[in-house]
Amino acid sequence: MTSDPIESYAPIGDGRTVALVGRGGRIDWLPLPELTSTPVFARLLDDETGGYVELAPVDEHTVSRRYLPRTNVLETEFTTAGGRVTVTDALVSGVAGRLPWAELARRIDGVEGSVRMTWAVRPGTSFHTGAPWIEQTPHAAIIRCGHTALAVVGDGHGPKPPEPDGPGGPVLAGEFETRPGTRHVLVLASTHREPLHLPDPLNVDVGIDRTVENWRHWSRVFSYDGPWARHVQRSALVLKLLIYSPTGAIAAAATTSLPENPRGGKNWDYRFAWVRDLAYTTEALVRFGLREETHAALSWMLRTIGEQGPELHVMYTLQGDLVPAPQQYEVAGWNGIPPVVTGNPANRQLQLGVYGDLIAICRTYVQAGNLLDPATARILVDVADRTCDVWRNPDSGMWELPEIAHYTSSKMGCWKALDDAAALADAGVIPGSADRWRAERDRIRAWIDEHCWSEELGAYVAIAGGTDLDASVLLHAPTGFDRGERMSRTIDAITAGLGAGALVYRYTGVEREEKTFVACAFWRAHALACVGRHDEALTLMDELVGMANDVGVYAEMIDEHDGSAWGNTPQALSHLAFINAVLTIRELVPEEKLHGR
Repeated sequence: MTSDPIESYAPIGDGRTVALVGRGGRIDWLPLPELTSTPVFARLLDDETGGYVELAPVDEHTVSRRYLPRTNVLETEFTTAGGRVTVTDALVSGVAGRLPWAELARRIDGVEGSVRMTWAVRPGTSFHTGAPWIEQTPHAAIIRCGHTALAVVGDGHGPKPPEPDGPGGPVLAGEFETRPGTRHVLVLASTHREPLHLPDPLNVDVGIDRTVENWRHWSRVFSYDGPWARHVQRSALVLKLLIYSPTGAIAAAATTSLPENPRGGKNWDYRFAWVRDLAYTTEALVRFGLREETHAALSWMLRTIGEQGPELHVMYTLQGDLVPAPQQYEVAGWNGIPPVVTGNPANRQLQLGVYGDLIAICRTYVQAGNLLDPATARILVDVADRTCDVWRNPDSGMWELPEIAHYTSSKMGCWKALDDAAALADAGVIPGSADRWRAERDRIRAWIDEHCWSEELGAYVAIAGGTDLDASVLLHAPTGFDRGERMSRTIDAITAGLGAGALVYRYTGVEREEKTFVACAFWRAHALACVGRHDEALTLMDELVGMANDVGVYAEMIDEHDGSAWGNTPQALSHLAFINAVLTIRELVPEEKLHGR
């Protein structure tokens, strides 16, 4: 099988789930009712029985597309020999926010000539866990997939009789013709374990415009004025898509099982909330002045830690539960590259860096003028004290590797945890022994200097006493662990050992297993700015902003040879690394160097 390229997809969402729209107008990924649901539409990973929502001209055509400015509403223009048509795709929002059901709306406007359009809604088997069927009701033909119900309604959409027993499974389909000034609407509504609302297509048409205005209102509140402004706003809108509005949690990506290399194996489920990603997101949201998302994310995290404690976990589900162990499904995978999984094997790992991530979130929140409650203060004291007790232990490191070792970046994360805890205590925000935390912080620093620096390599190494390199140590230029000569030399060593032009691999030897990691490339530019090498940072950033796909979206990885995307998409960490690099560059680099960017 040959799947569409990962970079060909553009995400749309409603705060509960995300759909991926291909360049040809077909939606190949839409979990319902929530992002973490086993998807009813998953052709992305299962070409044979995955399911899709198709809308395209019957005749041969060319395609161009864009997001409507300052929104997550996608506009695709199809041009045939006979005419031109635009399709506007949105997951519709309500008058007061997210709708209580999922509503995918596709509006088709005739622009020139006449264009014959065809559409099909073909539900999938949810990774072979269900058998969809069509139920005829007095009001409409309803698709049922387990406990999920879907209805297709429209205005001028030319429905054909349902095909409940087609060779590819049940399908609802139709055809219609556009002319200049005509408007057709196709709507897919869905609920799960509840009654099904049948939308009025004319109300949905109004709802698309409301959704556009809702996104633009959010973009007006979003505050950024500086270099690469258009790219920054798009990245912020991508992050907004990954915020799960019922709880405030932030998904690491919208997909599962998109491979990191052609051989497969590293096909993980990223539809969970990592404490690390939330820390970076909170920093960005605070710097953008976005109060509601910041408070919701932090409150969700602290509530979840309290409910799932006492141990701090690397990740949680978007609902605040512990992440389940992986479950594998017998479907082909993207481009026939297995496995396809739900769950994540890192759910029970010890990663010492997470302590620094949690306390950093709270320090950022406080520095933005907010207050912590007594229960949160006690949690932070316990985390700081635990950091003092366990930092000498080996862990799985940031990259969630099977090898338990003394990872340098984990030790640096512990240093950050105690540095932030002491600062919060000095400010009277939390109780506890700031003197103890500072003393232990300094011991960590001395230990890293002795065991994790290689004068021969001129770099901080990946593992204490080793000779390999790890790009995650670059994160600790922004944290303030090191903005001097040693970090500058480490950047050079990583460029020589892990670099591929503007791109960077995660750690030594990984180029045999996967593609370059997008976030690492931005971490390098970020670190260069922190050590004062501004021109190099700007050069890298100028090149990297052009490596997103045609609508400004980054997946997890990029192939250094052909620029293709790999791994799950859209990837929060990729966009976060870009945003935080830009914000630091704006603060550190002289204005005259930023002019024109």
